[in-house]
Amino acid sequence: MLGNALKSISIALGIVLTASGFAQASDDYPSRPVTLVIPVAAGGTTDIAGRALAQQLKDELGQTVVVENRPGASGSIANAHVARAAPDGYTLVLSYEGFHTGNPVLVKDLAWDPVKDFTPIAEVIRGPHLMLVPANSPAKTLQEFIALAKQKPGQMNFASSGVGSIQHLGGELFQLKTGTDMVHVPYKGAAPAMQDLLAGRIDMFITTPPTAMAHLQAGTLRALAITSNERHPQLASIPTTAEAGLPEFQLEAWFSVFGPANMPEPVVKKLADSMRKVITSDRFKEQMNAQGSSASYRSPQELGQIVKDDLAKWADVVKSAGITAN
Repeated sequence: MLGNALKSISIALGIVLTASGFAQASDDYPSRPVTLVIPVAAGGTTDIAGRALAQQLKDELGQTVVVENRPGASGSIANAHVARAAPDGYTLVLSYEGFHTGNPVLVKDLAWDPVKDFTPIAEVIRGPHLMLVPANSPAKTLQEFIALAKQKPGQMNFASSGVGSIQHLGGELFQLKTGTDMVHVPYKGAAPAMQDLLAGRIDMFITTPPTAMAHLQAGTLRALAITSNERHPQLASIPTTAEAGLPEFQLEAWFSVFGPANMPEPVVKKLADSMRKVITSDRFKEQMNAQGSSASYRSPQELGQIVKDDLAKWADVVKSAGITAN
């Protein structure tokens, strides 16, 4: 009994010392480089936003912010890595709505929990989606694409940046709304999906604008519609889904920073305040606007509630559409 009592005291003391250590370390945070993990391959919207954030956050924190791409498993590799990291503020993830709230309601037995395993820090950007086809696609408009898909049930496909991503859920919803039947092809991020779209191996890709801007300007892709209420100023020639005859289909995604659960409050505040200054700056706004997205700061508390609300929303969508992970 004495041994068990001593063991319990040791564990309790260890917890107190650990907490004390984190509290002391938070006083001079950050004292070394911070790592921002990106859950997709280089070149996609998350990567573009993450690198812009990291570059400017360096000036606010007084330390280098290292971007580390960990693609795969629809964001789960990156999220699991950060969930297991020490909650000291030196390992963060720029998570994407589909990976963080779509994937958990679609894929069973994930190695991480979107609420319990993370500390919300800040929303960074929001972006509508473009409905893209190769430049040589026979469909010149959204209605022509829908008609073509109906003529070829099960023969056409659509890409996504992974199972459970907004592109995946959006593609399934598109079929539900239009009565079409297409094959889902998941990738490890938007960039590799874009390469196959450009090569003509993919019939349609619904994704946020940053990945597509250069290709649209070069004329190597065609945008059938933008999934928002209004046209984007940088993409003024592209009609909204309502203007293209599909008003009930809209998609907007957030990209936000999280850390491991139980981070010290002073560290969370330092990060959130620093990110707010970057995200609301004219420089960052202009960078994101040029890429077709919008800078959008939300506080840790607001982001935490957004995550809970979106988990409920996507659970309803998955159930209604009969979507599975396969």
